[in-house]
Amino acid sequence: MLLQIPELLNAEELAWARVLLRDAPWADGRGSAGTQAVRVKNNQQLPHDCEAAQRVRTLVLAGLDANSTFFSAALPKRVFTPRVNRYAGASNFYGNHIDNAIRALPNGNKVRTDLSCTDYDGGELTVTDTYGEKTVKLAAGDAVLYPGTSLHQVKPVTRGQRLACFLWIESMVRSDEQRRLLFELDMNLLGLRQQHGETDETTALTG
Repeated sequence: MLLQIPELLNAEELAWARVLLRDAPWADGRGSAGTQAVRVKNNQQLPHDCEAAQRVRTLVLAGLDANSTFFSAALPKRVFTPRVNRYAGASNFYGNHIDNAIRALPNGNKVRTDLSCTDYDGGELTVTDTYGEKTVKLAAGDAVLYPGTSLHQVKPVTRGQRLACFLWIESMVRSDEQRRLLFELDMNLLGLRQQHGETDETTALTG
């Protein structure tokens, strides 16, 4: 399931993030790439512990915590610490790749990357699944959620820059198909409540 989540960050939060990133200490993004991805990765990334990365990370995590659609779709168990990257100038693309299946947290614990999430400004993300290739271009502050096993890429940025915060989620439900069914059930149950209020049927479906 590929799901767009609008306005994860509001206009004020976006403005603050852009101020933080304006003079941030960008480094070569290949430093965090695995053996497969390093051959096709050509972007910049913030050091994990720099002040700008930490403050943007706090904004994004707060946005995720407050977003009921994200919770319903991802059913998050653990979230890998968000990172921030930039596509601009000569460092402007990330070719086809699949994210690592397991990510290690600073404390040594491991996160299974069931879902990938990107919140960005500009650029195009292309995700390939069994239904073909889908291209996503979000408004600033929006997010996109997609299976971590998907083949995906960021097309070259030809004008301006693409600033993105990206992260991975280990879900309480491993199967993408089961998560999709639960999400659709939850959204339709919400729609029934909005139309008819709480009824015996909606109460039964909650179970």
